[in-house]
Amino acid sequence: MDKEPITFNGLNKLKEELIFLKEKKRPEIVAAIAEARSHGDLKENAEYHAAKEEQSHNEGRITEINDIIARANVIDVTKLNNEGKVIFGSTVYLEDLDSGEKINYKIVGRDEADLKQKLIFFQSPIGKGLIGKNKSDLVEINTPSGVKNFEIKDVKYI
Repeated sequence: MDKEPITFNGLNKLKEELIFLKEKKRPEIVAAIAEARSHGDLKENAEYHAAKEEQSHNEGRITEINDIIARANVIDVTKLNNEGKVIFGSTVYLEDLDSGEKINYKIVGRDEADLKQKLIFFQSPIGKGLIGKNKSDLVEINTPSGVKNFEIKDVKYI
């Protein structure tokens, strides 16, 4: 069983989701199944089948989160002294040398990655291209949308 790196924030979000699924969602689904059962014939009861399907999805997600937590290798980047080096959990401030656009990404594990929130998977093309580089480095990264050229303006451990 391989350990998966995860930030404290990512682990806490998973734990919150797990509590919600177990303590709030699970009882709601059980109640919906009981309600649908009371309506009689289960073969033609769409509410019952929908509730059972929702139960299956919910229990599957609970199992998935438990597995992720069991494999979690929490990395607290605030306790690491890396002097401007891009590492897992660091936030990288970049300038796109082609467009002049300034962007920043936090480098995270698979289960935390969310591009809309500027959280990128450390094994993604950009994540791989940045890890190990230093503040002020010029970086060329092959992405699915073509070659990108960045300057690393800053690296923070927050």
